[in-house]
Amino acid sequence: MQFSVTNSPFNEEQAAQLNQLVQSLTPEQRLWLSGYLAANQQASTTSDNTQQVQQVPEATPTTEAVKPRDITVLYGSETGNAQSLAELLDERLTENGYTVTLSSMDAFKTKDLKKVEDLFIVSATHGEGDPPDNAITFHEFLHSRKAPKLEGLRYSVLALGDESYEFFCQTGKDFDARLAELGGERLTDRVDCDLDFDEPAENWMQNVLEALSGPNDNRAAVAETTETVQSAKEKKYSKSNPYEAEVLENINLTGRGSNKEVRHVELLLDNYGEGFEPGDCLAIIPENDPVIVTQLISLLGWDPELTVEIDNKGNTATLTEAFTEHFEITKLTIPLVKKLAELVDDDSLNDKLAEDGWVQTYVEGRDLIDFFKAYNASNVQPSDLLEALRKLPAREYSIASSYKANPDEVHITVGAVRYNAHDRDREGVCSIQLAERVQPGDTVKMYLKKNPNFKFPFEEDKKVIMIGPGTGVAPFRSYLEEREELDLKGNTWLFFGEQHFTTDFLYQTDWQTWLNDGILSKLDVAFSRDTDEKVYVQHRIEENSELFFQWLEEGAAIYVCGDEKYMAKDVNEAILRVIAKEGNMSEADAEAYLNQMKTEKRYQRDIY
Repeated sequence: MQFSVTNSPFNEEQAAQLNQLVQSLTPEQRLWLSGYLAANQQASTTSDNTQQVQQVPEATPTTEAVKPRDITVLYGSETGNAQSLAELLDERLTENGYTVTLSSMDAFKTKDLKKVEDLFIVSATHGEGDPPDNAITFHEFLHSRKAPKLEGLRYSVLALGDESYEFFCQTGKDFDARLAELGGERLTDRVDCDLDFDEPAENWMQNVLEALSGPNDNRAAVAETTETVQSAKEKKYSKSNPYEAEVLENINLTGRGSNKEVRHVELLLDNYGEGFEPGDCLAIIPENDPVIVTQLISLLGWDPELTVEIDNKGNTATLTEAFTEHFEITKLTIPLVKKLAELVDDDSLNDKLAEDGWVQTYVEGRDLIDFFKAYNASNVQPSDLLEALRKLPAREYSIASSYKANPDEVHITVGAVRYNAHDRDREGVCSIQLAERVQPGDTVKMYLKKNPNFKFPFEEDKKVIMIGPGTGVAPFRSYLEEREELDLKGNTWLFFGEQHFTTDFLYQTDWQTWLNDGILSKLDVAFSRDTDEKVYVQHRIEENSELFFQWLEEGAAIYVCGDEKYMAKDVNEAILRVIAKEGNMSEADAEAYLNQMKTEKRYQRDIY
């Protein structure tokens, strides 16, 4: 922009001064100045058709342009929930004009932490209070002596978890406390979310946007058109908007005499409108067993046809429908027992709750029927109980089929859960619904769920090691079926384990066919009950120690799926021993080697 005497109302001296000033202004300062002059022009008055010339007042500190603070959003995610929420926060902040850096914690350079101005963390908690795999390194760094002082940092944490675990939302709590210890300023309070996280996550995002919109920020706190957590999920099939899938096949994979029952379930995805990849999950919205529902209502002495509210939006259902389709009634959690104690008003229960460790032991293997058999519910109102209960969570299963091979179907592998506890037979809510109450031709409510942290390579020369005992083998069936469809051969090695070869060799025909066709290069199996000494997949890994490490040195990626409590830990320790032995490394160096594999996405786990 240049002023000249010929095309402006200014003399030569004024034009020179204006040109000198304008050249030195930033775009934000030019915008402010033009708005200021326009506002003063509108405010100027005329008298007797005579122009009144106003003096431009000196700028005060409160009218100076304020440099917006840069924002960093980090997520630690195991199944993708934390990542999807972090991405939604990123979108909303960007829509409101903020400069945002979005990153998984393992991709974030820790040396840059001291430069961060505003930090928002969205993190799940895995297992018994542990950080997700992609948050471990950042979590360790933040709690180490290398962590920098963070005076000047503003932050807030959204924590995801499951109330049925003792260390509910522990990773989020860790981050929140440690950032404060390092001198950070908590911009908004941490929010802890249970499995039904839509509403609390939405409230946290609203609080973040409002806190950012201070008096010197010219952005709107929340744009009216901003997408909410709920509306984002309703754009596609989700828990709040499920797909009714027809059951095509429901087959028992285990043979007669097996100690287990594993079902292969095929669902029709006709016109679903969305695909999936190997490693993704299928979420089923289950229903509680009608027998359990009837027993509970009878025990409480309530009318099964009583109309009750099932949410804060005024939606209603009968009590039978509410207990069947909407609320969890087969699992006690520590927070729930504390809420129930307030409803039953029993001094003996309050005394027990005061005992160290009592409630942690009590909730194991018990449900609402157990509780109300022990404690009188005569004063409990249906509305109060429903308010205390959490919503019935969806059950997630690794997909066992390829979308490319079967675009109108999705297959899952489901182990039926049956056990006895406290002198009552117990059953898994969803697994037994599928095993006993769902037949071909019936429908189930479901939706597909991405798993961005369990993704397979499709380069033919990339070596892949798959470790999946029991139903943990499901995603590897999906992967190999897709490789077959793409005509990719070789460089795949599967470790599978179960109890007995004759009754429990899940998908045996598939593995043998892929071996014969060259889709699968190598198969090692462990059947723990077929030998005097129990043999598991971790033993097969160590038996193949030299070749296993050779594959790693050649760039192989490891994928582990299945039980977290025992298998995943034992497999991890076996891999470390192999690395230490074959690589002639110390225990610390082997750990570093495996951690580097995690950073490179060459060690991925889907454990539960």
